[in-house]
Amino acid sequence: MLDLKIIKENPEKIKEIIIKRGMNPKTSDVDALLAADEEHRAALVKVEALRSERNNLSAAIPKLPAAEKGAAVAKVKALKEELTAKESELNALAEKKNELWRAIPNLLADDVPDGGEDDAIEIKKWGDLPKLENPRDHVVLGQMTDTIDFERAAKVTGAGFYYLKREAALLEQALISFAMGKAIKAGFCPMSTPDLARDTILSGIGFNPRGPETQVYSIQDMDISLVGTAEITLGGYRSDEVLKLEELPLQFVGLSHCFRTEAGAYGRTSRGLYRVHQFSKVELFVICRPEESPAWHEKILALEESILQELKIPYRVINIAAGDLGAPALKKYDIEAWMPGRNAYGEVTSCSNCTDYQTRRLNVRFKNSEGKVNFCHMLNGTATAVSRMLISVMENYQNSDGSITIPEPLLPYMHGITTIPVRN
Repeated sequence: MLDLKIIKENPEKIKEIIIKRGMNPKTSDVDALLAADEEHRAALVKVEALRSERNNLSAAIPKLPAAEKGAAVAKVKALKEELTAKESELNALAEKKNELWRAIPNLLADDVPDGGEDDAIEIKKWGDLPKLENPRDHVVLGQMTDTIDFERAAKVTGAGFYYLKREAALLEQALISFAMGKAIKAGFCPMSTPDLARDTILSGIGFNPRGPETQVYSIQDMDISLVGTAEITLGGYRSDEVLKLEELPLQFVGLSHCFRTEAGAYGRTSRGLYRVHQFSKVELFVICRPEESPAWHEKILALEESILQELKIPYRVINIAAGDLGAPALKKYDIEAWMPGRNAYGEVTSCSNCTDYQTRRLNVRFKNSEGKVNFCHMLNGTATAVSRMLISVMENYQNSDGSITIPEPLLPYMHGITTIPVRN
């Protein structure tokens, strides 16, 4: 959640941010939140006054004359009943306030561009595009090499799932091992994370686990859901904890399966492995002191770039526009890799600075050198989303006959295989 003090001091600015993000001002209602906060604070004053009156009278009863004790005991009982009713009202007001509060998004960094999905600003481009005559896309290459099977996956599980076979299955593991190794060398602690999380953790990170607009697979009759990213489980790992100053920064690199409904996704740009319901991902996650988060955002981006550079896959970095940002992110970079089969760049990684938006919801704090407890900052980034990286590798390293050369950095993980041959 955004610091309530900031909302109170800058209500018009927050309203402007809500509009820039393309959110509904009636759903993210600043005025309603401020009114609910005032109502809650007034009710809290009354509850505390009643509580104080009850406690003072209870403490005084033993010293009262016997003739007065009966009336005092009755008064305490009446105060207790009134207090119970007022506390129930206070809890309802707190719930109303928190629901409105959670609907308010994070601030925006000064350099976040205005607009929506098509208004991201390119800030960097790297690598020369491969010169390929009549390049095939990864779906055709997968059929020619008999390494990807969408048809039988649809029979077994449904559309949007796939089997990786032969060298592609090894290539998946190679990409995971390569990305993990890069992150470990950069100081990240490797983590194998759960594929399920409590709905309170999903909500704390900023995902909507239930409702008509959710992209989350939820377990029926349970308060638990499949995760769409290890960001969820890594973010929840230290929830409700006060960290020691010397622990920071915490750097995690988590491996998980990711599950997304991808409701409404269709078209050529979603073809094949680009937009699927399940994939493997290596996720970078940092918990740090507030003043360190801008620098960590750039460090995560640099690590993501280094992975693509070593694989010699051309890419571009874009600064995502306000209307395409999720509510938790102050700022977000996407890396789009060149995908010859679509003759365009396609998103393969992202990294976001979520400041203290998630830590306030998850209650992750640290004690500074003066002993004061503050909220940490959280950042996340993709080391590799395997399904989309497979697209980039297969399409950029394809040969004219449909075979695929294994990139040199992945050879140590391929058990002596250097080329994926044509079979069909």
